[in-house]
Amino acid sequence: MKTTFLALAILLASRLGAAPEPDAATGSLTGTWTLVAADDLKPDGTRVPAYGPNPQGLLIIEKDGRYALQIYRSDRAKFTSGNKRQGTPEEYQAATLAMSTHYGTCAVDFKTGTLTFHIERAGFANWDGTDQKRPFELKGDELSYRVPATPDGTVPISVWRRVR
Repeated sequence: MKTTFLALAILLASRLGAAPEPDAATGSLTGTWTLVAADDLKPDGTRVPAYGPNPQGLLIIEKDGRYALQIYRSDRAKFTSGNKRQGTPEEYQAATLAMSTHYGTCAVDFKTGTLTFHIERAGFANWDGTDQKRPFELKGDELSYRVPATPDGTVPISVWRRVR
């Protein structure tokens, strides 16, 4: 009797939306992605690399919607002291601007073409606990999305390729 009741409860919960199907949150974006480009689209229409030549990055999206994202300049400068606790103000500034990292959960809406990051923690602390909605395109194994414009009108664009 307990087994039958449990099975019925699980069935009802799934029908009411309490237990989403695996992969329901992320659809075909589930997987591991490597960075192809991290550019800035300037207000005048020019597109320039935001993280220098050949930026490196990894985006992992799990079936349950958990994600981790990292973008780095490939030519990041090392601290002269060799100790991150003894950097100069210029070294700290360069280190901060040479990366973008955050993790949390994400949701994909294929109807509206939006990817929403529910950011738990980020390298840029102002993003902690925020939701960021980004229009995206998926063409085969290439994912691209646009980050909301910065105050000067620049639109960051990230392009990722699925790892097979």
